[in-house]
Amino acid sequence: MSTAVLGCVTGFLTYETPKSVVVKSWSVGITNRVMQLVIIAYFVGYVFLYEKAYQQSDTAIESSVITKVKGFGRLNDRVMDVADYIYPPQGSGMFCIITRVIVTDNQFQGRCAETERGFTCETDANCTQYIGSVLSSGLITGVCLKASNETTGRCEIEGWCPAENDSVKMDTMEEFKSFTIFIKNSIRFPLFNVTRGNFPATMNIKTCTNNEKDPLCPIFRVEDILKETKQNLTQLAMKGGEIGINIAWQCNLDQNIEKCIPKYSFRRMDAPFEKNRISKGYNFRYAKYYKTENGTEFRTLHKAYAVRFDVMVTGKAGKFSLVPTVINVVAALTSIGMGTVLCDIILLNCLKGAEQYKAKKFEEVTEDKKEPAVTPSPGSQRSFKAGMKSSGDSGAISLYMSD
Repeated sequence: MSTAVLGCVTGFLTYETPKSVVVKSWSVGITNRVMQLVIIAYFVGYVFLYEKAYQQSDTAIESSVITKVKGFGRLNDRVMDVADYIYPPQGSGMFCIITRVIVTDNQFQGRCAETERGFTCETDANCTQYIGSVLSSGLITGVCLKASNETTGRCEIEGWCPAENDSVKMDTMEEFKSFTIFIKNSIRFPLFNVTRGNFPATMNIKTCTNNEKDPLCPIFRVEDILKETKQNLTQLAMKGGEIGINIAWQCNLDQNIEKCIPKYSFRRMDAPFEKNRISKGYNFRYAKYYKTENGTEFRTLHKAYAVRFDVMVTGKAGKFSLVPTVINVVAALTSIGMGTVLCDIILLNCLKGAEQYKAKKFEEVTEDKKEPAVTPSPGSQRSFKAGMKSSGDSGAISLYMSD
């Protein structure tokens, strides 16, 4: 036990100091320099120039979005303006352009037959199984309604009658593709207290349209947005869909603040569900309520198919800071040593003179077995064999090796 403890203490109290060995080998030298150049190129080109690791970054962007749509269209023999086809009307970062509507007029509270095809019946027992269903247009009563001369009928519901029939064919509003969308976006990077808007104050937004000539114009044509997302306009108007408008702010605050401008991109948000048999596109329902002269309430139900637009804002701002610069410079200098590690692996395991290199790289010195200071020991700085000589560096050994 005492021997083991003594061994642990001795091992703990040992001291290791680097030993410089100069190896004259073309292959190892080239490998070492190539590794160092690759590491330096990575840190200079990618880390510092591309990623700008010398900057302090702020990604906690604060944003405000206001939208407005303009245009006129025809739907169900009526001329539609913004108040008719935009929902919700607040003009926020999410809005819908209605392209097709199924209208069910004069619905009163009562009992009537369900119109959905899945609720056909022959007896009341067929309808009892649907009680509590959320797929019907009202509460299933369990009664099968059918004409006297027919063997099949429809289950009865209690709710707003007549029930909605969404199997009817309704035309779409083709003019929606010529509508324009105005986007007003203001952002702030709180870390640097920098605020910006998505178009300059001097721009005449009444006459511009966003394109290659006017990249800062905040007015977009719906058709241009949908073409960039490669969508079928007819199918989109029929079933609806979800389009994402992304405003990306990438600001280098070491440069002129006027260069901090947004970049716009568009994509189909519901693309993963295009091939689904159910839940295609986008639709929602809303109702307008009225009262008769005697106070009975009735309503007009609208099932609207729409193109939904979601405006999303992302951003990152960076500015020079001493702390990240020092950290990344130290990391770069440290990483250059990876070339030495690779070269050591080659020398110790791959070359013919690996044993000779090991003998010169690793040397153990103990206090109780010191060599006389006057007599040089074999392999020391004062004694050399063929193929070895003293280098110009202090305390280094130059070792020639054959490639």
